[in-house]
Amino acid sequence: REVAEESVFRDLLEILTSASCAIEQSCRDSCGLAEVDTCLLLVAECFRCLRNACVQCARNQHLLRNLGLISTSVHLIKLLHGMQVKEELLLPALRCSLQFLGNIAAGNGDSQNSLWKCAFPDLFLTCLPYSDRRVVAYCCMVLFTCLDPGKVGELLHPGNLAVALHVLRVYREQLESEWSLLIVTDHLLQCPELVKALYAKLSNQERVTLLELMLVKVSEKSSVGSEELEVLESHATFLAGCFQEQCGAVLRFAAAPQAQDQEALVTVRLLDVLCELTSSSGQLDRLQALPGLLEAAVDTLRLTHLAGKQAVNVFTATHAVTGQEEVSHPAVGFKSHLIRLIGNLCYKNKENQDKVYELDGIPLILDNCSIDDNNPFVNQWAVFAIRNVTEQNERNQELIAGLEEQGLAEGSALGSMGLEMDKREGRLILRSARKKP
Repeated sequence: REVAEESVFRDLLEILTSASCAIEQSCRDSCGLAEVDTCLLLVAECFRCLRNACVQCARNQHLLRNLGLISTSVHLIKLLHGMQVKEELLLPALRCSLQFLGNIAAGNGDSQNSLWKCAFPDLFLTCLPYSDRRVVAYCCMVLFTCLDPGKVGELLHPGNLAVALHVLRVYREQLESEWSLLIVTDHLLQCPELVKALYAKLSNQERVTLLELMLVKVSEKSSVGSEELEVLESHATFLAGCFQEQCGAVLRFAAAPQAQDQEALVTVRLLDVLCELTSSSGQLDRLQALPGLLEAAVDTLRLTHLAGKQAVNVFTATHAVTGQEEVSHPAVGFKSHLIRLIGNLCYKNKENQDKVYELDGIPLILDNCSIDDNNPFVNQWAVFAIRNVTEQNERNQELIAGLEEQGLAEGSALGSMGLEMDKREGRLILRSARKKP
C-alpha cells in the first residue's frame, strides 16, 4: 500500500463521488432497490480499501486528505444515515467509512484538524445515538482520535454540549466501549468547566456514572503535574458545593430498603470522591478552606446517626447482617466516610478543629465508634478523626477528658478505639491505650 499510485486513490474518490450522486438521486426519485443495493456494496468495498491504505502510513494519509476524501466521506456518511434500506446493506458501508476516518486521522494532526472542520459536531450528533453498537464504537474512535484540549473547549459552545452528553450515555449503555471511556477520562474530565456544564444537564443516574469515573481518576496514585493539580482543585471545589447542596438527600435511604433513590445515591458518590480528594495533600488545603463543607459533613453525620436511632434502617448500627439488602445497600459505609472526611478536613488545621468543637462534633464521633456492620472500619476512621481533631489542640483534648470523667466517653468509646487520655505535666495527651498483661 505504501507504493500505491495516486491514480488508484483518484479512482476510488471518483467512485465514491458517483455513489453520493446516485444515493441522492435515489432518495429523490425512489430508484429501484437493486441499484441502491449494488451502490452500497461498492461504497463499502471502497472504504475497506481506503481504511486499510491509511494504517500506519503517513504518506497515504496526507495523499487522501489532499485529494478531498475526508469531506467526501463525511458527506457520504450523512447520506447513508438518512437512507431507508435494509441494515445488512447499510451497516457495512457506514462502519467502514467511520473506520477510514479514524485511520486517516490516527497520529496525523493535519488530518485530525481537517476532519474536525468537516465533521464537528454534525457527524458525531448523527452517529453517537445510532442503534448499531459498532457504528457507535467507531464514531467514538474518530472523536477520541481528533480531540485535544482546544477541541474539548469547543464542546462547551451552545449545541455542542450534546456531543459530550452522548458520549457519557454511550459509556453507561455500553460498558465494554473502551473509546467512550477514554474520551471521558482523558479529555472530558480534564476540562472543569465542561464537567460543570455536563453535570447540570445529566440525570441523577448519569451523574452517578460521571462521579464513579471521577472517583477512579482521582484514586490514581501516580504523581500529577501542576496543570492536572489545578484541574483536580477545580473539581474539588465544584463537587464540595454539590455535596453541600444535596447532602440531606441521603436521608431518603432511611425509608428506602431497595435503595432506588438516585439523588441519594449521587450524595453517596459525591462523598466518596471528596474522601479521595481530601486524602491528597494537593487538594486538601483548598477543601479545608471551603466555607460550609465541614459543617455539612458534621450535620449530615448527626442527622444520619439520629435517623438510625429513631428507626431500624441502613443507618442503624448493627453487629450482625440480617439480610442481603443491607449488604448491597449503597449507603453502607456512608457514616464511616463522613467521619473520614471530617478527619481529613481537620488534619493539622486548627480552625477546623475548633469548628468541630463548636458544632459538638467530638461527642458525635465518639458515639459512632462502636462496631457496625453497616459501616465497616468505622472504628478505625473514628480513631483517625479523633487524633486529627485533638492534635495540638488542648481545648479539644480537655473536652474528651471531661467526657471520659462524666462517663460519656468510657470504654465503649475511647477504650474500644484503643485510646486513652494521659495527663503529663498538667497537659492532656491522647494516646494509644497500654496493653495490659
